[in-house]
Amino acid sequence: MHGPASPGWLLVALCAATGAYCLLRMRSAVEEQRRAAGGEALMGFGMAVMAVPTAVVVPPHWVWVAYAVVFGGAALRALWAARTNTHHLHHLVGAGAMVYMAAAMASSPGHHEHGGVAPLTGALLLYFTVYVLWSGVRLVPVTAVATAGGARSVGWGDRPELARVCRLSMAIGMLAMLLTL
Repeated sequence: MHGPASPGWLLVALCAATGAYCLLRMRSAVEEQRRAAGGEALMGFGMAVMAVPTAVVVPPHWVWVAYAVVFGGAALRALWAARTNTHHLHHLVGAGAMVYMAAAMASSPGHHEHGGVAPLTGALLLYFTVYVLWSGVRLVPVTAVATAGGARSVGWGDRPELARVCRLSMAIGMLAMLLTL
């Protein structure tokens, strides 16, 4: 993405750490959590690679096209999964935002647009700002996971508060990437 190198590397680290945690969440005993974690891991690692500062490496045009294809596929998968779980609509918006950013990077690598914020960029900024605020509020009252027989030990992949932090950090990363677009 465009912008200074230091914040770019911090964004790379945040997104890569989030993607790594999402890989851990894929070990959950709950199938729906595993599926959601897989999509979130793809998003985290994709964001990490996309956030590498352009001062370090400027990818060739075909890389951005490949990003658009991969995240277009992720968007279609999220659209299909949204039939049964509305949480996947958020994945659809995130994957769509990645396609949009990849297309923007493919069309003008290394150049800033100074004509104001594009309407789609503004809409995505508004969506992710609201999502960040909503997710932050939801972190406060997390309840413990319990089974029918009482409380149980919860593994790293099944901690609801960590899954929410994962989603929150990716939304913050998305905001940062959209701001540099």
